[in-house]
Amino acid sequence: MEEKLKNSRKPWVNWILFIGTMVIVFFIGLLASSIIERKAEAEFAYTPQVDINEWEPRNEVWGQNFPKEYQSYMQTADTSFASKYNGGKMIDMLEVDPRLVVLWAGYGFAKDYNQGRGHYYAIADLNNSLRTGGPTNDKDGPMPSTCWTCKSPDVPRVMNEEGVAEFYKGKWSRLGSEIVNPIGCADCHDPETMNLRLSRPALIEAFERNGRDITQASHQEMRSLVCAQCHVEYYFNKNTVEGANYLTLPWTNGMSAEEMEKYYDDMDFKDWTHKLSKAPMLKAQHPGYEVYLTGVHASRGVSCADCHMPYKSEGGMKFTDHKIQSPLNNVANTCQVCHREETDRLVKDVYERQDRIIENRDELEVLLVRAHVEAKKAWDLGAKDKQMKDVLKGIRHAQWRWDYAAASHGGSFHSPVETSRVIATGITIAQETRIKLARILATLGHNEEVPYPDIATKAKAQQYIGLDMEKLHKEKNMFKKNLLPKWIEEAKARESKMEIKKI
Repeated sequence: MEEKLKNSRKPWVNWILFIGTMVIVFFIGLLASSIIERKAEAEFAYTPQVDINEWEPRNEVWGQNFPKEYQSYMQTADTSFASKYNGGKMIDMLEVDPRLVVLWAGYGFAKDYNQGRGHYYAIADLNNSLRTGGPTNDKDGPMPSTCWTCKSPDVPRVMNEEGVAEFYKGKWSRLGSEIVNPIGCADCHDPETMNLRLSRPALIEAFERNGRDITQASHQEMRSLVCAQCHVEYYFNKNTVEGANYLTLPWTNGMSAEEMEKYYDDMDFKDWTHKLSKAPMLKAQHPGYEVYLTGVHASRGVSCADCHMPYKSEGGMKFTDHKIQSPLNNVANTCQVCHREETDRLVKDVYERQDRIIENRDELEVLLVRAHVEAKKAWDLGAKDKQMKDVLKGIRHAQWRWDYAAASHGGSFHSPVETSRVIATGITIAQETRIKLARILATLGHNEEVPYPDIATKAKAQQYIGLDMEKLHKEKNMFKKNLLPKWIEEAKARESKMEIKKI
């Protein structure tokens, strides 16, 4: 019977089976060829071309061994993307929000505060900032050398040469010709294994103080910890090593706004004395990591790199995209890896969170401006230190909460609940402080509202707090004309002597 069925099968069926088999074999061959080709391409791409020493700061040298990562890193130079509030473009934040000038009266940020353009421009943006001043107002520049710590892979090189404590000594311009390469490979990678590593001692020291061995961190944790080397709250401790502004993270009590505030209060630390209110102020740096840890993404194990440096595939190779940028400019490879909503919906969700938080943050800014102005009025009328003690503490605590939320770039998305909570407590403290001020003003014979200053523009606000901007710009121009070219020339001469060993 079986033989009969076989003989009865029509010839065209055999041809179909034959052709189908040939098509399958053809595509299997193509797949095998593609796999072999891509494997060969990957092996070729990662064949070391040069020997990278442990302290090599030049990103282009690393790029010879890791071209795809380097090519994506170079795209960080593109600043064309702009979201609703930030993005890659440089934004003059004092022009956008002149209230900031009053909040930082007596501090460098009142002179100049531009949103940074990203890692690629870290050196240029610092050199151009009015906060770094010029050679005429201090022969070594107004800022300490510690301010270079997060700006360049030259930093671990110089720390190795000088020692960590010595690096933190002296003024900013002392290292101007040494710190020249923008943030890059050596900041986060071991040159021998390419494993993620920590190159900044402050983070390691902070974890050690809290009894944690950071060397036991998982790879996924490291994809956030390398960012936490810089995107954290810190201060310059003058008591660790004599003569050094030792960069320290205030995490002894914990990482919340209140826990770090208590740390500073207990040691009677201040960043500056406010020019108007005379309050002993705290300046939050950028506690992005601390705020991120309180958010839902951190609790789900999502790292900083998952959203800001997602994996990508190219030519059969999977690697980390080193174009560090807003996830909103790369939604398909960031948000939509986990979320199935359309791009417009996801972006709208982000903007809605930002809008609601910034609305309350702006309200807190207005209250703080009024508190500073009212405190100045009280001093002008003869208020005594004892009367003003609680008021100054209230201003300090309210503005710390505002700054903690404002400086944790992305906090309104990373952790909207915690950011809202911090701002809300700041509003409460500011209102209670203003009530105390009203009572003090009444005892001094002033029962009227203190006029809100005309700070509609950055220029008006800077004039109000007594800044001589013409002088500051003149000093910066002198720096660019005289000192900056000298730094560049010295740096080129030094780097020309640094050997690159071919393999």
